Amino acid sequence: MSDTSRQLPTELIHHSYKPPAGFEGVSPAVHKASTIIFPSVAALRERDWKHKTGYTYGLHGTPTTFTLEERIATLEGGKYCTLLPSGLAAVVLVGMALLKAGDEVLIPDNAYGPNKSFAQGELAAWGISHRLYDPMNPLDLAAKLSARTRLVWLEAPGSITLEFPDLPQLVAAVKAHTDCHAEGIVTALDNTWGAGIAFNAFELGADISVQALTKYPSGGADVLMGSVVTNSEALHLLLHFCHMRVGFGVAGNDAELVLRGLNSMALRYAAQDQSTRALAFWLQSQPQIDRVLHPALAGSPGHESFKRDCHAAACLLSVVFKPEFSQQQVDHFCDSLTLFKLGYSWAGPMSLCVPYDMPALRSTPWPYKGGLVRFSVGLEALPDLQADMLQALAAMQYSKG
Repeated sequence: MSDTSRQLPTELIHHSYKPPAGFEGVSPAVHKASTIIFPSVAALRERDWKHKTGYTYGLHGTPTTFTLEERIATLEGGKYCTLLPSGLAAVVLVGMALLKAGDEVLIPDNAYGPNKSFAQGELAAWGISHRLYDPMNPLDLAAKLSARTRLVWLEAPGSITLEFPDLPQLVAAVKAHTDCHAEGIVTALDNTWGAGIAFNAFELGADISVQALTKYPSGGADVLMGSVVTNSEALHLLLHFCHMRVGFGVAGNDAELVLRGLNSMALRYAAQDQSTRALAFWLQSQPQIDRVLHPALAGSPGHESFKRDCHAAACLLSVVFKPEFSQQQVDHFCDSLTLFKLGYSWAGPMSLCVPYDMPALRSTPWPYKGGLVRFSVGLEALPDLQADMLQALAAMQYSKG
């Protein structure tokens, strides 16, 4: 019932109607707010946002974002989750929260490129050094750990080239070094590929698991978001307070899209895994291809670790063309594809491809001479994707080098 003593503009803002309690639908409600209303001064002063026992301001969480954080923590097999506006923001938060001037971070040579760029740019400017290590050689990691090392990044598999490291051995190398020093080293895994489905990051020893929720959890190629998950309350609070101080936040409608995507995530992951493996095995028989990179293929780097540690595989594969095909011909192959669109990111419904200049992306010599193309396999019918690749291979074969 409205208050007739108030003028209309006031009544529209301060309307007395409250909907009845008890509504429950399949999808969680979407709560959007910057300002949170308190019932009293005492509540304003006493309410605690740090442990999700109440609401203080939109940046500190709403029922929608709290719900998504709890579901992502469950997906990852962790206890605490913090949401970020992108996967890269999640990577950045870890570095900002855990490192200070004089510290060092170690990064796999085949890591997600922007992680290395952040270390080369902002971290270096803040007096934080970094070194790259060979993720397929735990002894190389062990040799590069120092008294200044505070953070070691892990990635499984490697970005673009999909080498699958022996994660337990890498973690063991870090732990052995930590046992000899007073200050510990945190291991953080970029688990976007595994997505909480292929393997459990914490069972393999990681302290922190980072995901680009942009990929599989969203699934629609229409929202940017990231997450940082841990089982350690102490680490979570370090991350959470840094998150608060720098003002990271996610929108309610974006959280809604990821919550919706989670419902079908396991089905999509399995379907894309099946199609990707089929294409990977089939591409090995194509005469223009020198090497197919996918951890499920026997002979791929880290295949034995993949078989031991993984229940499934994501939608990525890369191919290295035979060296007689020029980069111009490889580019023509990409331009000739019709179903595989040229575009970054992956795990959406549409198949994608990107050619990469691998020598420019590695600090160590790239072992192959031919051009490389990475594919993200979508949800199209497998025969149609094979036909698209065949016609593009034929177009490349007869194009001028």
